[in-house]
Amino acid sequence: MATLYHNPRCGTSRKVLARMQDAGLNVLVIEYLKTPPDRETLEQLAKMVEGNVRALLRSKEPLAAELKLTASDIDDARILDAIAAHPILLNRPIAVTERGARVCRPVERIEDLLDA
Repeated sequence: MATLYHNPRCGTSRKVLARMQDAGLNVLVIEYLKTPPDRETLEQLAKMVEGNVRALLRSKEPLAAELKLTASDIDDARILDAIAAHPILLNRPIAVTERGARVCRPVERIEDLLDA
């Protein structure tokens, strides 16, 4: 089973979901704004994605700047705590398959996680 941390209002997220389904994957869709991942899950995702914790941060979200999370000296724990408290800060979409996990921006990043 594959998992997609999804925002249905996001075009990129909808495209990634469609691509995963087209590839025949059974996808567990987690609308992370309705059902946010807990801190432990965020830590696990950070270990799996390229770029680690900073890859999980939606740095273009105005709240990220308000909370001063985009500065280079901010530690990973503070970023994870902020995402856990404010799920709008989670970068999207995040796809997880048996091949690994990726923040799928751009959409084409999903291809590495699909069977050839």
